[in-house]
Parts: sequence; structure tokens; C-alpha cells
Amino acid sequence: MKVLSIKPEETYQWCLKKHYAHRIPPIGSAFGIYNDMSILVGICTYATPMSWSLQIGICGENYANRVIELNRLCLNEGLPKNTASYFISQTFKLLPKPAIVVSYSDTAQNHHGYIYQACNFIYTGLSKPFKEYAVRGLEHMHSASIGDTIGRSDKIGHGKSKYKMLEDKYGKENVYWRERSLKHRYLYFLGSKKQIKEYKKALLYKIEPYPKGDNKRYDTSFQPETQELLF
Repeated sequence: MKVLSIKPEETYQWCLKKHYAHRIPPIGSAFGIYNDMSILVGICTYATPMSWSLQIGICGENYANRVIELNRLCLNEGLPKNTASYFISQTFKLLPKPAIVVSYSDTAQNHHGYIYQACNFIYTGLSKPFKEYAVRGLEHMHSASIGDTIGRSDKIGHGKSKYKMLEDKYGKENVYWRERSLKHRYLYFLGSKKQIKEYKKALLYKIEPYPKGDNKRYDTSFQPETQELLF
């Protein structure tokens, strides 16, 4: 198999229709894995986290600009064993360095991060409880996807909060706050031995034992349009 850099738009079908989140995240770097017939069989994307508190929360403000998030990993079913861990390890070779990679496994999906464990990521526990807005009848949607339906409050809200804009669109009685699902947080340090040592010394989270449990598989039957390498 080959792992190559690809254009962000080549991941859109995978993110929208195959990945359980069903939304396109911010994408700074995108990678594809191709089988021996040069057909794209999986995608992996990275981006700078949108949350500054997340960036400074890992190793402090001095290293915040080195934090990137592995925010999507999606592969076809029926691939050889360990394809996912191989894919991630190959993307590490293509990413700019030094870097601090963070990724999450959603407890709401019954995920424990076994792929990250296979890649020797550091496990630093669960994310903190967090409330997000939701809309009755759209509970299946991520809060960011719901927010996308009304656009940016600073552009079209005329001083209104995004929550108020949602009330205007969906009705006050249908908008409410809910607890966001907790997520397992994994880290991987990329760089020289000296840099990795610095990151570990600066790490603000406690390293914890890997979580265990039965994973729940989500429906990945959607087949994106065949994308082949052209020579």
C-alpha cells in the first residue's frame, strides 16, 4: 500500500458520508492510503485545533503552536490487519516536524482508541465535561454541524449569540444545552529525541493506563466514488 498527501477536497465524501461524525472538519493536511490497484481506500486528516485552551493545555503555551489534531481517520472495511496503525505511522513521516499530535476517541461511540494504542500513543485520560447546544429532532448532529446551519454569529448575527440565533431559526422551545460525550485523549510526540524529551517534561496531563472495553462498530458501508492514482 502507498500513503500519499492528497487534497483536502478528496476527503470530503469520506468525512460527510462514511465517517460517523458526518461533517467536514478543519483540514490542514490530508493523506490517502492506496491499495495495490492504486485505488484510495482510506483517508486521514490533521489540523490545528480550533481551541487555544486545548493547544496550551497539553504542554503549555511555549509549545502550543506545535499542537496538531488528527481529526479524521476513515478506511474501507476488509483491509489487511493493522492497516490503520500502518497508515497513521506513515502519515507521521510526511507531517512537518516537530509536532505534538492529539487525537480523541468518542465514548459515545463506544470507542477506546485501540488504533492509537497500537501506534504507541500516550493516553492522558478523558476530556473534561462540557456543555454544548442541541436542537430537538437533530440530536444526531454534532453541535458544530448545527452551528454551521446558521453561519457565523459575528458575520450575520448583528450582536446576537449563536444560541439566540439558533432559537430564532428552530424555535426557543427546541434549543437546549446538553452534556457533550467524554472523549479519550491520546498524544504522540514527533521530533528529535531531544524535542520529545522536552515535550514529555512539559506535559501537563498525567499519563494513564490504556482504557479497555468492547468497541462498537458504526456503519461504514458507504462507498466513495472510486479515486485512483494517475501516472
